Amino acid sequence: MPVDESLVGRTFPPTAPLDVTEDGLAAFAAATGTPYTAGGPAPATYPIVVAFAAMQELMVDPSVGIELHHVVHGEQRFAHARPVVAGDRLSAELTVDSLRQIGGADIIATSSAITDAGGALVCTAKATLVHKAGA
Repeated sequence: MPVDESLVGRTFPPTAPLDVTEDGLAAFAAATGTPYTAGGPAPATYPIVVAFAAMQELMVDPSVGIELHHVVHGEQRFAHARPVVAGDRLSAELTVDSLRQIGGADIIATSSAITDAGGALVCTAKATLVHKAGA
């Protein structure tokens, strides 16, 4: 069954805050093979750590109707307002931007506003999820 079109425009509650640490940044860099120097800015893709928590909220919400094991992450983009650094406390608020059905699959476009403890925008993470229900 396709995901309901009324999902478009829905914004999910912010994620729990994530404290960005030097150890966390170094571990992310090592896991992704990305250069990182202690005290410097986080790797450009680091905001996925926070954005993924927001995507999880979308995917586990029973009112949405997404079956997590039938989701493929189709695309990811980041637009940075400023670099992420150790000491940041970040949270993400996901909004469903669009939804369309193609060949029996739901194509769900989302954007996650990633903000710091003061509420300032740090990064916007845009993702496309492909969901094939009952596949």
